[in-house]
Amino acid sequence: MNKKLIKEVKKSFKKQFKTKPLIVFSPGRINLIGEHTDYNEGFVFPAAINKGIALAIGRSDAKVSNTYALNKEELYEFKVENIEPLKDGGWRNYVLGVVSELQKIDKHVGDFNSVFAGDIPGGAGMSSSAALENSFVFGLNTLFDLGLSKNEMILVSQKAEHNFAGVKCGIMDQYASMFGKKNSALLLDCRTIKSKAYKIDFKEYKLMLINTNVKHDLSESAYNDRRAVCEKISRLLHIDALRDASKEDLDQIKVDITKEEYQKALYVLNENNRVKQFAEAIIKDDIQMLGNLLYQSHDGLSRNYKVSCVELDFLVERAKQNPNVLGSRMMGGGFGGCTISLVKKEAYKSFKRDISKKFKEEFNKKCSVYSVKLSKGTQVVN
Repeated sequence: MNKKLIKEVKKSFKKQFKTKPLIVFSPGRINLIGEHTDYNEGFVFPAAINKGIALAIGRSDAKVSNTYALNKEELYEFKVENIEPLKDGGWRNYVLGVVSELQKIDKHVGDFNSVFAGDIPGGAGMSSSAALENSFVFGLNTLFDLGLSKNEMILVSQKAEHNFAGVKCGIMDQYASMFGKKNSALLLDCRTIKSKAYKIDFKEYKLMLINTNVKHDLSESAYNDRRAVCEKISRLLHIDALRDASKEDLDQIKVDITKEEYQKALYVLNENNRVKQFAEAIIKDDIQMLGNLLYQSHDGLSRNYKVSCVELDFLVERAKQNPNVLGSRMMGGGFGGCTISLVKKEAYKSFKRDISKKFKEEFNKKCSVYSVKLSKGTQVVN
């Protein structure tokens, strides 16, 4: 976690509110493998990272609550009664959403002051919203002795996102941010919402995220379209979700669906299997297999599920051509955002320079490169 960030929010809080705060750090997350499997009740492999949201929070004697977004230098004052989502509320709606959802489950939230700041790059698909929600639910739970378990807290965060930000997200982002373990990724079953932590040794490799800094307009409509395809095929097969289907099942209804629908469903089945194979490769300490599975995942996302874009494909193709890259794939919903790659530590700087240069030449815009480590989930910082 970023100690400088924690220092800054603490200092800002003391300056504004003249008391000593409780400090919470809530991380962003990456997903190593398992894309578009979550809404098919399948498996995903997320991990908390060492970038996140630092929150300073304390009780207030005033009849109002304050929250200050340090990065934006914006102060918002509100009453904790009769909370409604704000039109164009931005970050404010995440905070209000958490307070409101706590009240809906009969938890009393008193007045409070807070300051938060983050170092999660925007638009990179590292779930800054889940980190923000988790920091507040965790902080308020501690501050007002609400007695919620971590499982209960992530459901509050998820509902805040649904009802106040209008994003019908799955549970993966909030789960990974809350339950993350150092040097580990979580094999999460999206049906049971139970996970198993796998300690990963990447050996002479480390993770590199490359943000294309693009977001194509297709993303929302394409997401809804693919979700509808998965639901349609599940209905045809009389199953709850594609997680329960096999390739043989799919082949039996091949005549009733289009070629594109078949390919999309097949991708989900294959990706779900890749997540399980990824877990096996970690147990066997087969680093080569981890890299291969990343490439296979990208290939499926690009060719079968068709949620990639030229910028993401370009980055993965260049990674394939470099002997110092073990594996690479697009990460997230698609049509922009990041790739995640395993790059040799000794060649990290040279690959970063090389890929940045080639990307600029190809698209006449810059990509952004980040290094991340797998870290611990939401916690109180002493």
